[in-house]
Amino acid sequence: MGAVKTKRMPRAVREQQMLDAAVQIFGQRGYMAASMDEIAELAGVSKPLVYLYLNSKEDLFTACIRREAGALVEAVRAGVRRDLPADRQLWEGLGAFFAHTGENPDAWSVLHLQARTHGEPFAAEVTAMREEIVAFVTQLILAGAREALPQALGCARAGRDPHDPDLPEREIAGLAEALVGAAESLAAWANATPGVTARQAAATLMNFAWAGLGDLMAGRPWAPREESPGPHVG
Repeated sequence: MGAVKTKRMPRAVREQQMLDAAVQIFGQRGYMAASMDEIAELAGVSKPLVYLYLNSKEDLFTACIRREAGALVEAVRAGVRRDLPADRQLWEGLGAFFAHTGENPDAWSVLHLQARTHGEPFAAEVTAMREEIVAFVTQLILAGAREALPQALGCARAGRDPHDPDLPEREIAGLAEALVGAAESLAAWANATPGVTARQAAATLMNFAWAGLGDLMAGRPWAPREESPGPHVG
């Protein structure tokens, strides 16, 4: 009798298996300490096959970053229902972000820690992902502001057209940058702190950020008080 032929695994499936192993090793050991031998062993393949599919350690790491960045962006987008009020949209988006980073701590380590500390082209891949998330958050906040500002602000008193998006967009772009930066730091903290759930992390950031955003959308932006002059000393 001849040898029994085994069914070959499709290349795409095998490649994802390699990426799964690589994300785990890179996330836990770091880019420099990770070895292709470890990755191949965890994936259940030979090291030459890893090189055949993904060329080099650098290319493998880049492929991991791109896959995990795409998955995170998709998770955030999918988590938001655009028919909800602005605060609920942001809440759902943050919940999706913290759920994904909490369920995939190795992937978040690759994106938030490893890729950013080993120079180009890795940092550029993460920057592109971050810009996409910031743009999405900007649109979420801007949509809420455009609904609320014309009714809440004394636009005539403020001397500007309530339908002019330039001023809110400039302000909100900065708010989105700050919010995403806070979410990134909070995700790293939540992953390192036992017992912190995605819902708790999202609530923490909403409580920190939404009071200010809500006031802004209601036409009550914060401004420093004018200091009264002190007593004159002759």
